[in-house]
Amino acid sequence: MAYENYGMTTTRARAEVLGVFMRGVYKWMSLGLAVTAAAAFLVATSPAAQQVIFGNQIVFFGLIIGELALVVGMSAAINRLSAGAANGLFLLYSALNGLTLSAVLLVYTGESVFMTFVICAGMFGAMSLYGMTTKKDLTSWGSFLFMGLIGIFIAMLVNMFMQSSAMHFAISVIGVIVFTGLTAYDTQKLRYMGETMPMGDAAAIQRGTILGALTLYLDFINLFLMLLRLFGRRD
Repeated sequence: MAYENYGMTTTRARAEVLGVFMRGVYKWMSLGLAVTAAAAFLVATSPAAQQVIFGNQIVFFGLIIGELALVVGMSAAINRLSAGAANGLFLLYSALNGLTLSAVLLVYTGESVFMTFVICAGMFGAMSLYGMTTKKDLTSWGSFLFMGLIGIFIAMLVNMFMQSSAMHFAISVIGVIVFTGLTAYDTQKLRYMGETMPMGDAAAIQRGTILGALTLYLDFINLFLMLLRLFGRRD
């Protein structure tokens, strides 16, 4: 009986840790999206900021390189960062991403950006819920989705020179499929991560939360951009 009670207590404790972890992931992801939206709006409404960012290629590409360096650095060093440092770097990345993504608000109509965001949020929410609740192991999706990512990257590079509208459409459709799949796949991976988090180690849980938030944030942003390529109306 004592063993059964211990097992039930441990199971409840694990469920509580998982709940705390996943709520933290979605909370920080949402905060990151809010910071990105605020930064993008500030640039889109400031001609001076637009001139600084888009009027100088060095600044623009410097921001992009900075974003990539932050993502790689955070992912590689997450276990060596303090919880506060991880939080700060994630918010910094979200802000930098907003500066460069402000171009979206300058190119597309506000109405189409809003409607695309709503569609994206619905698709993301549905697939994330699926990844969180399904009993099917989605591990086998990983190699397929990774190959899809590589294919999208190569096709986008090629189309920079070809400027093919047909290829643009194909890339966008495949991109929507890939990032929709990644949302479910990554959510399930995070669920497994949350289930094995060390109980009582708040710093480790917080670092894992930020890494999870960054993962789903990137899935959401890329899905949004692919949908916008398909449905966005230009000014």
